[in-house]
Amino acid sequence: MKQRDPARVPAWGWFVAWIVVGVAFMLAALGALTIGVFVLPIAVGLAVLLATRRGSSVGIPGLISGASLPVFYVAFLNRDGPGDICRSFADGGSSCTEEWSPLPWLFVGALFLLGGIAVFVQLDRKRVRSSDRPPAF
Repeated sequence: MKQRDPARVPAWGWFVAWIVVGVAFMLAALGALTIGVFVLPIAVGLAVLLATRRGSSVGIPGLISGASLPVFYVAFLNRDGPGDICRSFADGGSSCTEEWSPLPWLFVGALFLLGGIAVFVQLDRKRVRSSDRPPAF
């Protein structure tokens, strides 16, 4: 039986850490003209921090899955679209906004989320299979 190193982070832990970096990079891209300028240095800093940690490369597919979360948020914000959506308020006022169709955003978000998970699972299976082999002398 193998002894586990208590300081060793499991592969899914690195995956989740890289998801945070993916969220930050996608926020920087989607908000390029607003908050993106401020989020990008944080994303780069987190990426450098994780990239310098031994063993963190197993979770890099989390970047792809992390990119899905801001995309899902855009889909949520446009949930009543497409078209002009008007809302009435209790004080008698109203507000109209133009919303996009949420379906393309949902599709792209699902593609990123599932794609990142699929790549992670496939690479993790390969890694586990190769570590189970006896050393060749």
